[in-house]
Amino acid sequence: MNRYPVWKYAILVIVLLVGVLYTLPNFFGEAPAVQVSSVKTTVKVDAAVQQQVEEVLKAAGLTPDLVTLDGGSVRARLDTPDNQLKARDALQKALVPDPANPSYIVALNLVSRSPAWLTALHARPMYLGLDLRGGVHFMLQVDMQAALTKKAESYAGDIRTALRDKNIRHGGISRDGQTIDIKVRDEATQTAARNLIADQFADLQTVSTPDGNEFRLRATIKPEATRRVQEQALKQNIVTLHNRINELGVAEPVIQQQGLDRIVVQLPGVQDTAKAKDILGRTATLEVRLVDEGTEARAAESGRGPVPFGSERYLERSGQPVIVKKQVILTGENLTDAQPGFDGQTQEPTVNLTLDAKGSRIFRDITRENIGKRMAIVLFEKGKGEVVTAPVIRSEIGGGRVQISGRMTTAEANDTALLLRAGSLAAPMEIIEEFTIGPSLGADNIERGVNSVVWGLVAIAIFMCAYYMLFGVFSSIALGMNVLLLLAVLSMLQATLTLPGIAAMALAIGVAIDSNVLINERIREELRAGVSPQAAIHTGYERAWATIFDSNVTTLIAGLALLAFGSGPVRGFAVVHCIGILTSMFSAVFFSRGLVNLWYGRQKKLKSVSIGTVWKPEAAADVAKTN
Repeated sequence: MNRYPVWKYAILVIVLLVGVLYTLPNFFGEAPAVQVSSVKTTVKVDAAVQQQVEEVLKAAGLTPDLVTLDGGSVRARLDTPDNQLKARDALQKALVPDPANPSYIVALNLVSRSPAWLTALHARPMYLGLDLRGGVHFMLQVDMQAALTKKAESYAGDIRTALRDKNIRHGGISRDGQTIDIKVRDEATQTAARNLIADQFADLQTVSTPDGNEFRLRATIKPEATRRVQEQALKQNIVTLHNRINELGVAEPVIQQQGLDRIVVQLPGVQDTAKAKDILGRTATLEVRLVDEGTEARAAESGRGPVPFGSERYLERSGQPVIVKKQVILTGENLTDAQPGFDGQTQEPTVNLTLDAKGSRIFRDITRENIGKRMAIVLFEKGKGEVVTAPVIRSEIGGGRVQISGRMTTAEANDTALLLRAGSLAAPMEIIEEFTIGPSLGADNIERGVNSVVWGLVAIAIFMCAYYMLFGVFSSIALGMNVLLLLAVLSMLQATLTLPGIAAMALAIGVAIDSNVLINERIREELRAGVSPQAAIHTGYERAWATIFDSNVTTLIAGLALLAFGSGPVRGFAVVHCIGILTSMFSAVFFSRGLVNLWYGRQKKLKSVSIGTVWKPEAAADVAKTN
């Protein structure tokens, strides 16, 4: 009756071993480390860089515990935070001689002390939030003047197009900072241009001034529009940061505005801080321009002359200069999607772009009107432009799908697609404050939280053993199994544990022991009714399961509501709460039943069980017999 088949015991043993395996990394702790990664796609981090890091640290008198090459970065594990800071300074001085043009990112990090065999099994410790272990804190300064300049540049191109569509002749359109100057020959043309700007560009205000025999129409952004542009730039940058951090897979990030031009980013439990810093700090934007193929441009490409007016000089990835026109045809704002892929003919890594309706129309018109000419796709990173590819337009391209390639590696294509897919920044940002919050800040919170869970578990175990005897021991073991599984699942999911999560863990212990109390009391009721011990155990578990399931499901619904609608600390509580309910149902019913069956199930003539005092209503029984 109370016997499990071998396969059920095998499942319980496997679950126990997996729980122990994935919980172990949380007990090894983390060590301070310095991470070196590439800031440019053309600079690779390989074994040579690893050897250089080792030599720099040796020259600085530092002996790292371990120096590893992990993917595209080198990590040097140190013994103390002081040596970590010394190593960072030494590597920064050696690898980044020119801070204005860095090739590498040297960032502080924390790496697990787990043995290599655990890491090979993908057994990693769970992340801890900023209130416990910490993470990375960034303060970003948004360049609002650059946002206004970018907006003015956009207005200049739109005005040029609008004047051409209305057949209004002008002597040239130029931009000086955030001011747009339009030269016209006569007063009638000036009036027509001013009326056009007033009708189609409500955010611009114009002032007319004589310029010799001509007239100059100066357009500037209105003050209220300026504030709106700055607010939109800040909001767009926050949205873009959200997208980029989501691409990094960071759990429960904090991204919020601070003041008029600053953004605070907190990444709890981030391991790859260098990658985070790289992604956040990069201002990758895409621009499509036509290549200047005039005689002066050809001479400038070969270095035999200056860059002609209205054009700019950029380099291809091969180092070959390309002269492109300043007029921007399309920007990253017209992108709806960007995915890495491979060319069907050459099998080279590519980035496949999808344009919106406006971008598709513009791209179709430009390709139709410039067949036989070259078109450059320029990628801007950290204010520096690079021509990704400059193909010849063979035919009209419609449909809004564009493929770019340019001797990219698979990793470069993935990074480029990630940045473009996440969205372009409305304005460049500079990291003005960065620090890694170490364990010392949350040491007191960790100690208090762990003590509350441990001592709560011990107190409950003592009570259960005293009140339910051997069944109390079984319940206590099942309770410990519940905590083990909870930690293992959190580690497997790489969830972020915060102080509210520890509170949810303590609550999960209470919910789990409540299930065991229901089971034990059910068995007592059956024994009180005169049922045999074996039958009482069987009936007690069977009848208690329905009650346990109903109560836990209703509690789980409330937890799912918190998970769906909550954020920040509430969401951190809900994650642990929901997982704890599921693990408690397994441990309280199946694992506890397995222990009971293993102890009592083989006894055919079981006369009694150790479940404490079974109170029988003796007086009521005597009255019933008398009547």
